[in-house]
Amino acid sequence: MNPLALVRPDIATLEPYTPIYPFEVLAARLGCTPEAIVKLDANENPYGPSPRVRAALADLAYVHIYPDPESRDLRAALAAFTGVPAEHLLAGAGADELLDLIMRLFLQSGDAILNCPPTFGMYPFDAAISGAEVISVPRREDFALDLQAVEEAVLARRPKLLFVTSPNNPDGSWLPDGALARLLDLPVVVVLDEAYVEFAGMARSRIGMVATRDNLIVLRTFSKLAGLAGLRVGYGAFPALLMPQLWKIKQPYNVSVAASAAALAALEDLDWLVDKVERIVRERQRFAALLATLPYLHPYPSQSNFILCRVIGRAAEDLKLALEREGILIRYYRTQRLQDHVRFTVGTPEQTDAVIAALRRVTDDKQGGADAQS
Repeated sequence: MNPLALVRPDIATLEPYTPIYPFEVLAARLGCTPEAIVKLDANENPYGPSPRVRAALADLAYVHIYPDPESRDLRAALAAFTGVPAEHLLAGAGADELLDLIMRLFLQSGDAILNCPPTFGMYPFDAAISGAEVISVPRREDFALDLQAVEEAVLARRPKLLFVTSPNNPDGSWLPDGALARLLDLPVVVVLDEAYVEFAGMARSRIGMVATRDNLIVLRTFSKLAGLAGLRVGYGAFPALLMPQLWKIKQPYNVSVAASAAALAALEDLDWLVDKVERIVRERQRFAALLATLPYLHPYPSQSNFILCRVIGRAAEDLKLALEREGILIRYYRTQRLQDHVRFTVGTPEQTDAVIAALRRVTDDKQGGADAQS
């Protein structure tokens, strides 16, 4: 018997999600050491975790015991951090696990979600795994939501879930209060992904609205704020009436002992976290100004820890590959809307200087080649 014949046909034809490769694989491919790479392709925090996190990980006492299935200590700390009662909070192995959990809670074959590309690619990917339809309402040229088109699609096609990111990935734009209010007035559950909200201002988070809005879910993560991307720990705020259903279907030991200890230690070191966020925001401003001096790049305003640029007069993929040969990794997109764009994570000042120097070298090399042919 061929077991492939028993695989769901929609899974057999599903396009796999393309993740970013780890340091070791990239270093081997480029023929250099991991330390030599300037990695600005995955929106990671360049400063890593706080010293308290490293100390907590070095002093783990109960790694041989299963973790608390309800993450009680972490949820209590998150309640203090966010102002949201712990009864509304659920921790996950990254916000990605919570996205998958939300899909499994609501969707079955024949249901639909509404997605607003370009945005985070996991929304349509997870929906496809659930056998759901993806209704796409493209963003406007400035990456703002097309609110009228969203409203028309929700009323005409009745998706169960609407996913929106603020700040949006990959452009870093903010969802205005009025736009969010219009979405929440629709007959749909709005999943607001705030993976990057700290770089727009921690006080601007809408997570506190969940206690009073039964159709709002807000997701957050420790990957960007706290430099814990490798440990996979995130959390979500959910309406109270959904929490019993989520507890039913959550994997019992989903947040590891190490991830929980690291997240708790990070929350005990808020001054350190705030300092690093402020450094990244300042560097974002400097980096954007420097990128704007290059004639073939048009940076978009960003309220996140990355900057999207349109590449003018040359192939965006060629630019990505040219920087890769210099040991600098940036994000390139093969989608039709973004095929002439690249995205730079905001790193340290030293990394910014290295990228700008390389971009100027690439400019000079291209100009020199053009002069030689003329």
